[in-house]
Amino acid sequence: MAGKGRGWFLLSVAVLAVFSVARGAGVVGPPLVAASGLIAVLGIVAWTAGATGAELGLGRGRVRSGLRWGFGAFGIVLVVLVAGVLIPATNGFLHDSRGEISGGQLVYELTVSILLLTAIPEEFAFRGVLLGSAMRLWRTRRACLVSSALFGLWHIAPTLHTMSDNRAVQGATDTVLGKGLVVAGSVAVTFVAGLLFCWLRLRSRSLVAPVLAHVATNGVALVVAWFAVH
Repeated sequence: MAGKGRGWFLLSVAVLAVFSVARGAGVVGPPLVAASGLIAVLGIVAWTAGATGAELGLGRGRVRSGLRWGFGAFGIVLVVLVAGVLIPATNGFLHDSRGEISGGQLVYELTVSILLLTAIPEEFAFRGVLLGSAMRLWRTRRACLVSSALFGLWHIAPTLHTMSDNRAVQGATDTVLGKGLVVAGSVAVTFVAGLLFCWLRLRSRSLVAPVLAHVATNGVALVVAWFAVH
């Protein structure tokens, strides 16, 4: 089992690395095709390793638990971000130019870009396939640390691409050192988020919980930014 887990884990990491490089080069095709392709390839990798539904967080009878824990996490994220808006020291970070969109575009971003193109494929990849394979190799704590660290590194390219959209860090990104600090901060934040998503996945035994928490983290922040600039 450990041998299969090692091959499953390494091949999954390789798939994610190739996808990340291809995404950065702009050669992965339309977003929906790219996300679907990533899920399909990782699904095939997991299937060839003999992964079970439970290992991927897709076990039968766990959806209700996933919804309960996921909506609980959604509520906590909402409270934290609303508090961030009310605190002068932190509300500047929520003034994001990506919020300068129409109401219709906001709905599209929430349902398509965040749910279908980000939360579902990333949670399947990191809290499903990658965490499942890592848990064949190591104890739970180490598996969570490793998969969350890779989740943090996954966000380097997107951070470089979007850092200019956030007014709170625009001045800091004028230098190489500033950009490096912003990227390091993003990696650290997403690493911690990954640990929390792992905890939700394991506590609920369902991938539904971290998917909802992921949607909350990205979606509620976008909604707050939208209200901030309108």
